[in-house]
Amino acid sequence: MKICFLCYRGNMYCGGQGIYLYYLTQELHRLGHEVHVMAGPPYPQIPEGVNLYKLDGLNLLETGFEKALRAENFPHLLTPINLYEFVGTRLGMFPEMLTFSIRAYLKIRELLPHCRFDVIHDNQTLAYGMLLMKTLGIPVVATIHHPLCLDRKEDLAQARSILEKLRRIIFYPFFMQDLVSRRMDRVITDSLSSQADIKSIFKVPEDKLRLIYVGVDIDAFKKDDSLPKQPNSLIMVGNTEDRKKGVLYLLQAVRLLKEDIPIKLTIVDNPDPYDGFAPSRVREYGLQDVVSFTGRLSTPELVRHYCQAEIGVTASTVEGFGLPAAEAMACSVPVVATTAGALPEVVEDAVSGILVPPANPHALAGAIKLLLSDEALRKKMGDAGRKRVERHFSWRETALRTLEVYCEVQNKNIIWP
Repeated sequence: MKICFLCYRGNMYCGGQGIYLYYLTQELHRLGHEVHVMAGPPYPQIPEGVNLYKLDGLNLLETGFEKALRAENFPHLLTPINLYEFVGTRLGMFPEMLTFSIRAYLKIRELLPHCRFDVIHDNQTLAYGMLLMKTLGIPVVATIHHPLCLDRKEDLAQARSILEKLRRIIFYPFFMQDLVSRRMDRVITDSLSSQADIKSIFKVPEDKLRLIYVGVDIDAFKKDDSLPKQPNSLIMVGNTEDRKKGVLYLLQAVRLLKEDIPIKLTIVDNPDPYDGFAPSRVREYGLQDVVSFTGRLSTPELVRHYCQAEIGVTASTVEGFGLPAAEAMACSVPVVATTAGALPEVVEDAVSGILVPPANPHALAGAIKLLLSDEALRKKMGDAGRKRVERHFSWRETALRTLEVYCEVQNKNIIWP
């Protein structure tokens, strides 16, 4: 099967979408299929044997406007798509999904004479270019990790001023994802929680929805007994500019704990040290000697940090799956997580971790304090977490189930390798 996989921000450091791209396309290739990835900047690392088309894009949220306005870049800026992306971003919008989808449509149409795809798989772009792709006579499948409007809702809840609220309202597109998602041939989602949200918010018909859990690379993410645990250590992995990851409430919990426990929190993220949301809160709460940021890490480095932590924390207020929780569990690290979204599907409460209500720093602090005080409980939960990941969260199973969906939209019988 010839598969075209789309991801508007493909790099693993952009979050779960990049990780999903890497491991799913790797497994699809291993199963004998021809996989082509079209991605926007920051561009992804892709598995050996997978083809990559690097689509153009200004990536203004990372590169800034000054670079785009340099004399050598200015002619490039004046193309219609790039100009729309530049102006939209200057107005506080996030046009990247729309512009990527148009570029991807044009690229697929360009390739059609000598490269006809059997299926197009969109990874959460859900922009109007996807509707143009449907005119090419190729089935289009979309993965929705969670509806983007939930991000807007959470950003508004944590905004501190009217101006900040207005900026968050403008940033996210209205209506586009709702309209596009209902017109996909099938929609894949990776949790029961997200499935319910997609039905409720986007009104996607139930007969188009397919639940397929994502996986964890259990050969890479595993316990390493040679690495000593750091006493009273916590680890959080996630984009701290993303308000729904709950870093605000985790930092408030750490502030509550630090008077009684010599606690240390490692955050795996690379925020702006001056203007970033989390560093600003760290300074505000006086946690500079308690909280550290690692920057971007390779997979082996990330595994080392998991293995040296006593507890993994996922404080999300909205969560489509919760990959960092599953990764920590794969490393036999007990988890404190919230009951938001899909996290109860990943973390078994009182077995592989402790679940608490979202947006509740006192509940987070209480669960962390309980686990830090009981080494035997931490070991028991860590071992249970590893077994749970091995049983339920496999990338090969994710790929096989995804192939079933591809065959379904083509009205083909499934042929297993």
